[in-house]
Amino acid sequence: MARQERALRTREALVRSAAEVVDRDGFAVASLAEISTRAGVSNGALHFHFASKTALAEAVEAAALARLEALLGEEPPGAGSRLQHLVDVTHALARGLTSDVVLRAGFVLCGDTAWVAAADPRARWQRWVEGLVREAGAVGELRSGAELEGIVRAVVGATVGFEVLGARDAAWLAPRTITQFWELLLTTLATPELLVTLDAKGGG
Repeated sequence: MARQERALRTREALVRSAAEVVDRDGFAVASLAEISTRAGVSNGALHFHFASKTALAEAVEAAALARLEALLGEEPPGAGSRLQHLVDVTHALARGLTSDVVLRAGFVLCGDTAWVAAADPRARWQRWVEGLVREAGAVGELRSGAELEGIVRAVVGATVGFEVLGARDAAWLAPRTITQFWELLLTTLATPELLVTLDAKGGG
């Protein structure tokens, strides 16, 4: 059992180290030697767990996707507002991209031309937004004339843009930036009755 725990810790250390290097340098430049050194393990131990740099990057991507799924969580129960849930999760995603290098590296890999995504966090985010916006429309939360495809494009385009820009300037992922975005967008999306109940600052 102790051996299994050590192996798991070593694997987690390698995934985190790889995420740090990918986040800084991208996939093509990432060096297995640097990754193993940063993780505090030998090259042999790295190759025991991961046969190649591609396998290691796939593990980073899968770990990032798992973190994203945890952020998405459950749909709002019962009468919970879908639009408020979307606002809340957008704030949570921004916080995660700021603080969690593994999550951030998964998104970095999505935009890396040297990498072919297998478990694409950006695509998963888009599908989730699409589903929640459809639900918002179905339960009558959207203003008359609001167009579902346009809403999804605005939300996904803006949030992925914040992610990309945030790599160089953390202000793009700051709570105030996300709040300002929703303060502008919610007025065009939500019914007047719902709008007065929504909090662009997010719920947590």
